[in-house]
Amino acid sequence: QVQLVESGGGLVQAGGSLRLSCAASGLTFSGYGVGWFRQAPGKEREFVAGIRWIGHTLHYTDSVRGRFTISRDNAKNTVYLQMNSLKPEDTAVYYCAAGLGEYNYWGQGTQVTVSS
Repeated sequence: QVQLVESGGGLVQAGGSLRLSCAASGLTFSGYGVGWFRQAPGKEREFVAGIRWIGHTLHYTDSVRGRFTISRDNAKNTVYLQMNSLKPEDTAVYYCAAGLGEYNYWGQGTQVTVSS
């Protein structure tokens, strides 16, 4: 059974930092694409950042580029999202997802709240 578990969310002041983790069981990230998504209250879920194991390509949505960094730890089978210079508009539930093409596997999410 595949499980993705996010952790690291919390409450932080604007300008602060958080690091989210996405740990997988029942699935080895190698060969998969892994992405971070977020959903704010009353808004649709949006893509934040993604990493492809093959070629190690990275992708970011424009609103987080330069502030967020996605990375991986092969030995721990974990993907991270380092979030710096956080803004109140970054407040959302953050989800990680994995898939070979489409994102088939999803975690349950972790809340990130940025106070002004």
